Amino acid sequence: MPETKSDKTIELRVLRYCPSKDAAPTFQSFRVPYTDDMSVLQGLQQIKAELDGSLAFRWSCRMAVCGSCGMMVNGAPMLACNTFLRELAPGPVTLEPLQNFPIERDLIVTVGDFVKKIESIYPYIMPRQPKTVEQGTYLQTPAEMQEYASFADCINCMLCYAACPQFGANPDFIGPGAMALLQRYNSDSRDGGQQARLDQIRGEDGVWSCTAVGLCSEVCPKQVDPANAVNQNKSKSALDFFLSRLRTENVT
Repeated sequence: MPETKSDKTIELRVLRYCPSKDAAPTFQSFRVPYTDDMSVLQGLQQIKAELDGSLAFRWSCRMAVCGSCGMMVNGAPMLACNTFLRELAPGPVTLEPLQNFPIERDLIVTVGDFVKKIESIYPYIMPRQPKTVEQGTYLQTPAEMQEYASFADCINCMLCYAACPQFGANPDFIGPGAMALLQRYNSDSRDGGQQARLDQIRGEDGVWSCTAVGLCSEVCPKQVDPANAVNQNKSKSALDFFLSRLRTENVT
């Protein structure tokens, strides 16, 4: 990366851990020069380029779009690319991997379980009415799109999972990110998979496990408001249960 010309420096305390060879995580301190436009991610890149090439962390877009660089910054879940060192001066700044996830190495966490939760809610359009190519595309009005637009902004950064006390206590809880994505598709006028998704979240590790703390929405960098998605799906799940009981009674 380009050489940083600055008289200002800041201490970054980075958690280091390689499960295959380390008995326990430890902190390592680095002092790096910084300018007012430098992010935490750039500070880490400077460490890797100039001080310790073995430091492991995830990043990609550098523009708060990909969600790769989520980590705990002074104990709070944040995107490293969207958090600036000037806001954390004079330091020190403590950097740790996202809490509530197994550590893969240093600031990298294992995401396999999170991916399974996302996949479990059918994160794709299940057409309400199948159409042939000759019949044309599936259309919707701008108003119909607005019904789910905010939930479509989720970048799967997992900050909401790191902030969620219920996920921390019960890793099987489906979690706020998956619920926000579920709401995105269930609110889509073109989709017909609402029942299949509701069936996935009615169990003890589903929507009713949420204790309504709301921290998931507070830490979301895209203002997706997953807590709102959870509340909406609690209502839908309760209505679905009530209607299913009515249908059962009418049959008997």
